[in-house]
Amino acid sequence: MPGSPLLARRLWITALVVPPLAFVALFVVYPIASAFAYAFFQWHGLARGEFVGFANFYKVLFTQPYTEWTVNAFLHNVLVFFALMVLQNGVGFLLAYCLWRELPGAAFHRVSVFLPVVLSTIIVGFLWKLFLHPLFGVVNISLRGIGLGGLAQPWLGQDSTALWALVIANAWHMVGFPTLVFLAGMQRIPGEILDAVRMETESEWVKISKIVWPLVAPSATVVFTLLFVGSFNWFELPYVMAGLDGSPHGATDVLGLYFYRTAFGNQAGASQDFGAGSALAVLIFLFIAIVAGFITFKLRAREIQI
Repeated sequence: MPGSPLLARRLWITALVVPPLAFVALFVVYPIASAFAYAFFQWHGLARGEFVGFANFYKVLFTQPYTEWTVNAFLHNVLVFFALMVLQNGVGFLLAYCLWRELPGAAFHRVSVFLPVVLSTIIVGFLWKLFLHPLFGVVNISLRGIGLGGLAQPWLGQDSTALWALVIANAWHMVGFPTLVFLAGMQRIPGEILDAVRMETESEWVKISKIVWPLVAPSATVVFTLLFVGSFNWFELPYVMAGLDGSPHGATDVLGLYFYRTAFGNQAGASQDFGAGSALAVLIFLFIAIVAGFITFKLRAREIQI
């Protein structure tokens, strides 16, 4: 039959495309649309009540104590984003540059740097809780062993260090990802450009700032955008290491914990408000989508200028 090969091809393409689209629609699009709808209703537990319009949005933004909790969690997410930008992405870029220059043992270091990324976040969280334990944690034991016992402290038990401890744990866990992305970008730099630069200067700083960094701009766009999304979706690591309340005293509270606690309650018996939680989820989604789109647009424009 003349049309049978074309029909078979169309059926094959349909069989490949429809299941993923159905999966995305069921587990991504539908939950997002549902959250938008739920945010406009009052809820009694998980039973939907009357339509209240934007009252839930007003509650989480302008009504105490929700306003204080929202601002506190949001500022922590902002701090996490900028801290990881410097620590995780900065160290990742430097590691990528060292691996790209083929320093001794580069093949081994390439594997060892990426190895923590494949570990489960739950495992990493419990591992770092053991590392930071005030009595038998390896961090405090090491400090005492080198004569710096005065610096040993309950890292997860005090407001001034708890969030930074989580940032360091996250950077250790994920630094391999930006490293490999930056390394892939560096490996695409034409050898002729590098040879020309070596004839002009031997300064590593000039090579990095004037040649390498501008030419890995596409990699930077990917890394920065994903870091922003990940920083404002932060949930698993703070939940495992600090608990749902963002202990101590809310010092590690972030939007992900705050949303879950608001929508579903917590161990401390806080009231459950599914409408306010849905409104908060919508606000988080819109903020991430708008800012991530803006970041991508600006960084893509920078690539075009190069």
